[in-house]
Amino acid sequence: MMSAWLLPEHVADVLPPQARRVEGLRRALLDRAAGYGFELVIPPLLEHLEALLSGTGRELDLKTFKLVDQLSGRMLGVRADTTPQAARIDAHLLNREGVTRLCYCGPVLHTRPAGQTATREPLQFGAEIFGHAGLEADLEAAELALDCLYSAGVGPLVIDLADARILRGVLAGVPLDAERLTEVVQALSEKDAPALAALGVALPDVATQALHALLHLYGGEEVLAAARQALPQRTLVRDALDQLGWLAAHLRRGFPTLKVGFDLSDMSGHAYYSGLRFAVYGAGRSDALARGGRYDEVGAVFGRNRPAVGFSLDLKALAEVAGPAPAPPAIRVPWSDDVALRAAVRRLRDAGETVLALLPGHEPETQSYHCDRELVQVDGRWVLQAVDFEAAHGAAPNL
Repeated sequence: MMSAWLLPEHVADVLPPQARRVEGLRRALLDRAAGYGFELVIPPLLEHLEALLSGTGRELDLKTFKLVDQLSGRMLGVRADTTPQAARIDAHLLNREGVTRLCYCGPVLHTRPAGQTATREPLQFGAEIFGHAGLEADLEAAELALDCLYSAGVGPLVIDLADARILRGVLAGVPLDAERLTEVVQALSEKDAPALAALGVALPDVATQALHALLHLYGGEEVLAAARQALPQRTLVRDALDQLGWLAAHLRRGFPTLKVGFDLSDMSGHAYYSGLRFAVYGAGRSDALARGGRYDEVGAVFGRNRPAVGFSLDLKALAEVAGPAPAPPAIRVPWSDDVALRAAVRRLRDAGETVLALLPGHEPETQSYHCDRELVQVDGRWVLQAVDFEAAHGAAPNL
């Protein structure tokens, strides 16, 4: 018989020190987004399945937990991504004419983990800009993502830029069914030259040569110049390369320590993104801390095909990279029904202080607080004093 305390695979409790770190990041990132003018929304965890998986959300099908609504008998889904919900809110509930900036932070659930050490219950923070098709919105989304990561104390950072239009430009006019296109995308993503060669047998020579060139188009600024020489001279490709250069230049000016790279064969989310996309990494880390880009088709299924760009990240993963937060200061007091003491404690808590009462019959327990002060009775009055750890204990412990 399985123990009742065992959790499902890739699902875990978040214990006090890490939970405090996650919550601190949540507040800091929401404040950062508010500073850009993003408004907070809180979509429901459950929706009718067709709303979650319609349009660009279909690629989330395998990630989405499904269940039957006991009230209506309809199929429900537990969200695996909040972006489609934000698009629904923009299209139907807000229905504004101008630019709308929305942010959110809440759990999502995945049927399968993204990696061996990944959680199936990320705490997703994200921000979306609806209603602006220009590069200025792409830049704002990338800048906010970087600001959020830098404010979390993560760095140095590397941002990889790509564009979904490049592959579409390379394959323009080439008859490819959905299955074959999926295989091409997978081969490019895995940089699998033999698989790409086998797939290219049935393609025109120009397309085959361009696909093989994409495998090697990753690195620094030189990638854009090489791409202009190796890829077909088509408007879609040329515009995408020009805009990648524009975005990279602005990001370098705004973040002097940021390393900007390009990976034109990065096909992650190919069916989802419609233009520029980016992934942000911590130095020496293989997993992206944040991903984002332009996905102009996200609202089409809701009857309002507005331009859209944004990003998302997992706060739990970010908290692990950022490391534990220092133990917050606290005040310890003896438990007593003394009226003056209880009034003093109430005043301190009202002022925002953390006050830990030592409950009767229990020695001080190790907790996630650093009690650097205490209330002591001096001449009949309760006085706040600093704790002299070195004199009393030889060190400064956590209480």
